[in-house]
Amino acid sequence: MTEISVSPLIQQMLQPDFYPHPVTEPIQLIQTHVSSVLLTGEYVYKVKKPVNFGFLNFSTLALRENFCKEEIRLNQRGAGELYLEVVPIFQTGDRFHLDGSGEVVEWVLKMRQFPQEGLFSEIFQRGELEATQMEELGKTLAQFHSEALINDYIRSFGEIPQIQISFEENYQQTLKYIGGPQTQEQFDQTKAYSDRFFIERQELFASRVQNNWIRECHGDLHLRNICLWQGKTLLFDCIEFNEPFRFVDVMYDVAFAVMDIEARGRKDLANAFLNAYVEQTGDWEGLQILPLYLSRQAYVRAKVISFLLDDPAVPTAEKEAAAKTASEYYQLSWRYTQPRPGKLYLMSGLSGSGKSTAAKQVARQEGAIHIRSDAVRKHLGGIPLYEKGTAELYSPEMTEKTYKRLLELGILLANQGFSVILDAKYDREKLRREAIAQATSHQIPLEILFCSAPIEVLRDRLLARTGDIADATADLLESQQAAFEPFTEAEQVYVKEWQ
Repeated sequence: MTEISVSPLIQQMLQPDFYPHPVTEPIQLIQTHVSSVLLTGEYVYKVKKPVNFGFLNFSTLALRENFCKEEIRLNQRGAGELYLEVVPIFQTGDRFHLDGSGEVVEWVLKMRQFPQEGLFSEIFQRGELEATQMEELGKTLAQFHSEALINDYIRSFGEIPQIQISFEENYQQTLKYIGGPQTQEQFDQTKAYSDRFFIERQELFASRVQNNWIRECHGDLHLRNICLWQGKTLLFDCIEFNEPFRFVDVMYDVAFAVMDIEARGRKDLANAFLNAYVEQTGDWEGLQILPLYLSRQAYVRAKVISFLLDDPAVPTAEKEAAAKTASEYYQLSWRYTQPRPGKLYLMSGLSGSGKSTAAKQVARQEGAIHIRSDAVRKHLGGIPLYEKGTAELYSPEMTEKTYKRLLELGILLANQGFSVILDAKYDREKLRREAIAQATSHQIPLEILFCSAPIEVLRDRLLARTGDIADATADLLESQQAAFEPFTEAEQVYVKEWQ
């Protein structure tokens, strides 16, 4: 095994007496191309290397100080429990020390060490990552984005010419891999898709800027940068060194996580995360831009893995494995660009009949977008999802607005290749007729999933319901039952009973 050359500072940081606190021996050193990370037991110390890669510049002490402070600032948003402080390192003679005075010769990031088994990537590898954890991740990211910085400068990164720069760079940097892990056909079609998207979807990009969806995001949100620690989902190691990588559409972050999970073969978990996120934010329109960013994130992963093929230090067997993995990511990037047939599902049934449970099951199986009327209603009313709505929120006018918005979203997304589940009572024939008419005029296949159960079961379920955004209570059941209009003969062809 080749011995890694380390600087005199790192050599001293590997010694227990360097630290003003007890350490776990031996101190572990993890080297990356941009930093040295020392694991001491309770704390982690990260030293940035004096390198300049263009997109990342740590070449001077002032730059390293700045980016250490930026790393703390940015990561305290999603993992404040882990990111503690930036510490100066002083030098006296040939000795370095963490406390003292004099000339600062380096800056180091001090973090709390956490068990690696808490990483989402490790939990996944053990087969223990569950849909409930992915839903919690969706809620955590939604909260993270809701608090993210927005200003005119950040918004400028949502302009098409700015976004195109990284896409073009990716394509240019992978030309030499065509005929290797990348194919000419996949390259041409993937590039044509993004070129066309930028030309044809200018209004969509403009609306993303206008509606404040360009924010100071995470920028590198994959499973290795998410952990479960002391019962909390933490987002860490975000991009501090490059503004265009973090001043992005919120869907850029969402796409990174979705792509990473789907590449691991668990579309159901990706679906749980995605639906939880958009329900929290109400940004269902943002799903229109998601395929572009899914393709981009898979392409970046393919590109970075391809770079290993040029490294003479990488053994032949590793290069062969890297070529295979890169090929899979290039193919995944291409698949995200391919047209898909959209479909519309209407849930129907009384409160407590299992509509949302059935809808969630179908969403996981079909990769569908699950839109609950309760969430739409509360977003329209401007109240938090878990706050109980007033009588005004359930007025006939608000109900009409809710169903109108539901159908608008359903048609919008189904037209762009999504399967969409509209989860509401759909108890009136007029509401169902309008949905059928719209789906028919747009040539979108439609199915009505009708859920039912005995009235006593419905009552028991509603009495036991807690921690959900739905406000319906058991005392509404009789009026709901009386108001439910049976399916007409014309509707029956669309109806599938779900029990």
